[in-house]
Amino acid sequence: MTESEAQDFVTRYAAVWGAGISDDFQTVWHGDGTLNHPMLDRPLKGSDIPAQAAAPTLVWKLAGWTWREDIVVVEWLCTTVAASGPFSWRGVDKFRVRDGKIIEETVFSDTAPLRAARRGEMAEPMMRFPMSADGARDQEG
Repeated sequence: MTESEAQDFVTRYAAVWGAGISDDFQTVWHGDGTLNHPMLDRPLKGSDIPAQAAAPTLVWKLAGWTWREDIVVVEWLCTTVAASGPFSWRGVDKFRVRDGKIIEETVFSDTAPLRAARRGEMAEPMMRFPMSADGARDQEG
């Protein structure tokens, strides 16, 4: 894959997420592709990838990307509103792309905010660092 082809894929993928509730996910997936996601109990086939309808308040934002050969890595930020209020989380998707479509995707993200939202709670950080008066982290914390 060339840099131009990788850029085209990332642009199309970000546009699909930006479309909101849409069946356009099928336009970036090979039907026989595989999605591996930490919130799913099993891998999904590309032909089974649902529209984003399950989370209509979800906003997905591209934070950065890189590529090498047939691998594209995308960093993203998601925000949504749940019963516990608004929250956000970050993640990285690693794609293997063939003919401009996803043949394999593995999602890497902290699932704690999503699991907490399912329970109507806010995820708490595992560690807290003291902050100085100017908002910078205290070096001794």
